[in-house]
Amino acid sequence: MKEAIKMIAVLTLFCGLSSVTLASLKDATGNRIEEQVLTYVQGPAIEQVLKGYENSPVKDRRKFSIPGTEEQVTVFPAIKGGKLFGVAFETSSKGYGGDVGVMVGFDINKSHLSGIGITTMKETPGVGSRVAKHGFTNQFRNHPYSVGLASKGGTIDGIAGATISSTASVEAVKKAVEIFSRIRPQLETAWKQGS
Repeated sequence: MKEAIKMIAVLTLFCGLSSVTLASLKDATGNRIEEQVLTYVQGPAIEQVLKGYENSPVKDRRKFSIPGTEEQVTVFPAIKGGKLFGVAFETSSKGYGGDVGVMVGFDINKSHLSGIGITTMKETPGVGSRVAKHGFTNQFRNHPYSVGLASKGGTIDGIAGATISSTASVEAVKKAVEIFSRIRPQLETAWKQGS
C-alpha cells in the first residue's frame, strides 16, 4: 500500500513539474514563434496582396475586435503619403487536408480586393496545393468584394480536381469580406497621420 502511495506521489510531482516546464517554455518561445510566422508566413503573403506602401505593414499592425463577436483580427495597413489606402488580414476555411489560411488584401479607395495570398494549407500536393499558384490567386486581384466559384454562379474559376481546396479559399475570402465590412469604420480612423 505504501509503495502505491509513493508511486502516486512521484507521478503527481512529475506531472506537476512537466506542466510547469511546458508552460514556461511556451511563454519563453511565444514571441519568437509569432515573429517567425510574421516574417516567413504572413510577411510574404502581405507583399503579394499589398503594393506601393511606404510603411511597414508588419510593424504597424493592430488588432481589432470584430463587432458582434468575441474575436479579434490582426490588420496590416498599407500607408502612402500618410494616408491609409489598403489593409490585409488573414482568415481561414476548412479544406481537404485542414484549414486553408488566406491573406486577403483590400483596396479601401476602390472598394475592391487588392488580392489574396495563401499562407497555410495541408492540401494534396500537386492537386489542392495549386490554389496557392498565381493562376488561381490572380483572379482575386482588383476583384469586387462579391466572390464565388464559377461553378456556383460566381466569377472565380476553381482548380480542376481540387474543388474542396478552391471552395475553402473562396470561403475564406468571403469570411474576410464579412469581417472587413464590420471593422471598416474602425479602420478609417485607426491610422491617421502621426498616430
